[in-house]
Amino acid sequence: MTTTDGAHADVLVVHASKAGGTAGIAALVAEELEKVGLSVAVARAQDVDHLAGYRAVVLGSALYMRRWRPEAVRFLKRHQVMLRGRQVFLFQSGPCGADAASQAAKGAPEPSTVRRLREGVDADAPITFGGVLDPATARGFLAGRMARGELAGDFRDPERIRRWARSVADRIRPADRPATPWRGGVPECRP
Repeated sequence: MTTTDGAHADVLVVHASKAGGTAGIAALVAEELEKVGLSVAVARAQDVDHLAGYRAVVLGSALYMRRWRPEAVRFLKRHQVMLRGRQVFLFQSGPCGADAASQAAKGAPEPSTVRRLREGVDADAPITFGGVLDPATARGFLAGRMARGELAGDFRDPERIRRWARSVADRIRPADRPATPWRGGVPECRP
């Protein structure tokens, strides 16, 4: 069962979401990790005070105007030292519209600040998933305008998210086994 207190959890899944789309991806990732027997805690980036007890961390951020949410960047900065001793997996969500799937598959540009911080914890580049732009939850002038146009809709691909989460689960080492090195980048996530 997904916890929010982190008591005895193997994996912490952290998200920074503006309108709930990235939080939904985090929930799917947690669900897949639990299916293979990992205990999982899920939290918003701004609510995490410590990483004690977690063997791995999955961090996801919404991507707006080629930038991660500030609370996700703060999470990486604040926990830099503790993340170095753990397996870290990153995702970002954001592409919307008719070509969202192809944009997500080729990957959105990684913000330079995120690249620098993730290299400091030896994490692979984030995988990109399609985002959600819903007129009912869009906040701000620009998001509101975009949500009334062709970019409106839910462009997440739940099966692609699940495949990636299963690949993450495969890479998370059991507590009694050493890490297996991964040098292949982000898996393609094909059926």
